[in-house]
Amino acid sequence: MKHGEGENTLLLDARTILGAGRDAEEVFTELAVRTGDWGACALAVCLALGVPQTDAEARIREVHPLLEEFTAGEEDFAASLLVCSQVFVVDRVLDDRGERIRDLLWVAAGARWGYPGSLLAWFRGGELTKLFLFFAKTEFRGRRGSPTDFWAAMVTAGELLAGEDGPDQDAVTVGLERCRAQAAALRAGSQIPR
Repeated sequence: MKHGEGENTLLLDARTILGAGRDAEEVFTELAVRTGDWGACALAVCLALGVPQTDAEARIREVHPLLEEFTAGEEDFAASLLVCSQVFVVDRVLDDRGERIRDLLWVAAGARWGYPGSLLAWFRGGELTKLFLFFAKTEFRGRRGSPTDFWAAMVTAGELLAGEDGPDQDAVTVGLERCRAQAAALRAGSQIPR
């Protein structure tokens, strides 16, 4: 494929490469090396992932000044920038239950760190189980955050997630038991178990 070929061809190629199991960063890099049209490649990857076109175009416009800092041969760096800027994140629409779980996990994140910057893609993508399992491993040290609020939100989120069937069900159950133990230890005023 040469520079300037149709957007439809790029979109089809992006879908094919994604379908073969490659991630968005790899797909962008491959297409960008072949075509040199980074904006069109980023748009093709977004559309292939399912990002609505208007959202994709707005995201690309936002990072365009940063992309101009790169030159040919640095497509992999440009791809990393696009990933870090969450250009390729597909925002997931959740049902009421999912929204409740996401809200609880947001409360937990705020109680622990304040703002979950590096985890925003998981929040936006509705990666609820992944977030829960990550947060369930949290250990509080010092006086930072609010352990009581954190573990209360985590127990409720875990109970909601435990009602779902899925491949991570055993891990969710283990995580929920850890959250309950942490919350109980706080209520009892004892040392938090590890």
